[in-house]
Amino acid sequence: MDEPLSPNTRAKGSGRLAPLALILSGGGLLMAVAAAAGTGSGSFSFKIGLLLLVLGFLASAVGGLIAIIALVLGRRRDEPNSRMPLIALAIALVFGGYFIAQLSTAMSVPPIHDVATNLADVPQFTTLPVRADNLANIPSGGDAALAAMPPAARWQAIHRKAYGDLTTLHLPLDTAKAMDRATRLVQSRGWVIAKLDAATGTIEATDTSLFFRFKDDVIVRIRPDLSPAGGAIVDMRSISRVGESDIGVNAKRIRAFLADMNRG
Repeated sequence: MDEPLSPNTRAKGSGRLAPLALILSGGGLLMAVAAAAGTGSGSFSFKIGLLLLVLGFLASAVGGLIAIIALVLGRRRDEPNSRMPLIALAIALVFGGYFIAQLSTAMSVPPIHDVATNLADVPQFTTLPVRADNLANIPSGGDAALAAMPPAARWQAIHRKAYGDLTTLHLPLDTAKAMDRATRLVQSRGWVIAKLDAATGTIEATDTSLFFRFKDDVIVRIRPDLSPAGGAIVDMRSISRVGESDIGVNAKRIRAFLADMNRG
């Protein structure tokens, strides 16, 4: 006949797992914070930062699994409830939810980082430099037709398919009023303006992400609408300075800005 477990033996069950779970889940979260801080400060490259983020997620996920085991063992052995595995599990769930959401978004958008409203007449930066490898790594995704295209044509083909909703905005305003509206919107967003030229209707500015401090360069171009409708036409372009995929942030930025321009 098996002897019942003593209180001390029971305490060694989940009691040893709970601290380990918290160390892993909390440590994983701290690793992610360090990755963001190091990348944002320029202490190391964004690739190292993303690697640390992935490692942090894996550590936190393992911590969450261990926390679940600790909770199950504790319930089976009638051990007193402990907050430690609950905290570890909560950290793992929150961090894991964020990471998986970002990964899901990345998989749902094309791996490009240069987005514009007018592919036939792409707005050109004159003050902010465009990254040297901007169109150097446009993927074909195994499509033979895309692979046969030059990089610029491949980028346009992928762009048209993914972001066909991004088009030139027509406003019933003269260019001066449209320029004033665009300037106020840029300033309200906290973008750092590098060029503001009312004569050419051009604004160049940089937006910095909150977490990893990634920098994306934006150009807003306003011209008179020469059609019978008159008014102004607004085009935009947004480019990420690093990385191959922007996880859809450039298109999202353009949509939001043009929607605000249209609302006034």
